[in-house]
Amino acid sequence: MIELKRIIVGITGASGTIYAVNLLQHLHRLPDVEVHLVMSAWAKQNLSLETDMKQSELEALADYVYPVQNQGATIASGSFLTDAMVIVPASMKTIAGIAMGFDDNLIGRAADVTIKEQRQLIIVPRETPLSPIHLDNLAKLAHIGVQIIPPIPAFYQHPQTIQDLIEHHTMKLLDALHIKTETASRWNGASLR
Repeated sequence: MIELKRIIVGITGASGTIYAVNLLQHLHRLPDVEVHLVMSAWAKQNLSLETDMKQSELEALADYVYPVQNQGATIASGSFLTDAMVIVPASMKTIAGIAMGFDDNLIGRAADVTIKEQRQLIIVPRETPLSPIHLDNLAKLAHIGVQIIPPIPAFYQHPQTIQDLIEHHTMKLLDALHIKTETASRWNGASLR
């Protein structure tokens, strides 16, 4: 029997929905990963604004999908065992809510549960420039063990397309989740001249 790795994916209304799409596509291919998805209302809007994908197509990449206002969902309780949660992209509103313990929707509540149960939480912030308030909230979360993995591109692999940049970030997320993958080129070192 295969032991499933349960991962919650939260998608907020920040720009960058394509990062969530790509992560879900990779997780969907793995038979030992169970994905629990929750999207904010603006995440659904951004999906249609930024991609050609329908909401039903995105939801088909998850094993379970929850309405963002359903505070009674399984992922709202610490007694429902999960391995990790990724919020990608993460709006500054969502980050502020999590940093303050303000669980006004299921994404915030699931993140709060993940923190209180000392499970892995990864946040992919999507905002620039970052204000001191944003930085304080991110630092507060980082100090309690939340991993902050912004979508900052690397160029050592000589990306040719936007998809190459997205794949590299997905590789970083999968690495953090301890899921072996080769979605993008890795650094192999360089010699000094």
